[in-house]
Amino acid sequence: MQAEVHSDSRAVADAAAEIIAAEARRCIAERGRFNLAVSGGETPRAMLRALADMAVPWEGVHVFQVDERVAPLGDPARNLTQLHECLLVHVPLRPEQIHAMPVEQPDLDAAARSYEAVLRAIAGTPPVLDLVHLGLGVDGHTASLVPGDPSLEVLDAEVTLAGPYQGRRRMTLTFPAIDRARRVLWVVTGGGKAAMLKRLQACDRTIPAGRVQQGRALLLVDRAAAMPPHPEQ
Repeated sequence: MQAEVHSDSRAVADAAAEIIAAEARRCIAERGRFNLAVSGGETPRAMLRALADMAVPWEGVHVFQVDERVAPLGDPARNLTQLHECLLVHVPLRPEQIHAMPVEQPDLDAAARSYEAVLRAIAGTPPVLDLVHLGLGVDGHTASLVPGDPSLEVLDAEVTLAGPYQGRRRMTLTFPAIDRARRVLWVVTGGGKAAMLKRLQACDRTIPAGRVQQGRALLLVDRAAAMPPHPEQ
């Protein structure tokens, strides 16, 4: 896995936005479409804001979610709320280009299957996303693939349910859906992630993040995550 170290979280966010914009331009020039899946988080919030100001042929972009909390539409806990506030209201995307995980549906198993059907309709069978953006939790989770959850073992579907985790159930892309992507972009910031970052880079499969294939991955980190201060002797 390639890795780049940037000065701080804002520099990481800007670099991530530039990479996504460049990939969008390249994919649309080559294939007429760019299928992007994004995660939530504080650094991604800045990444999305920066991306909204960049030159992207938005008419060819389809935006998917990597994962989502089961919560009402507009809830601040929803990754979709962040996605709308930081990106979607600022760029010329038509409603049919935005593919939100349908976590408001009463039958969540059916909702996961319906989202998988959308993925297949847009990104092929099996679906191949152009870029999947991932974060890293202090417990080693990525997407909503969390330690000890049965979702880690779902290998025959693109979308599954997880949780409860931190008080909410989740819907998430599975490892097969992530691993099939043409490119994976990791965005990791903060000294609190340093220990798990080392395990991610070592392909430690005892943490969920370490199970993601690294051959087509790029890791963007800030100095705090890459070079945490040494503890006082």
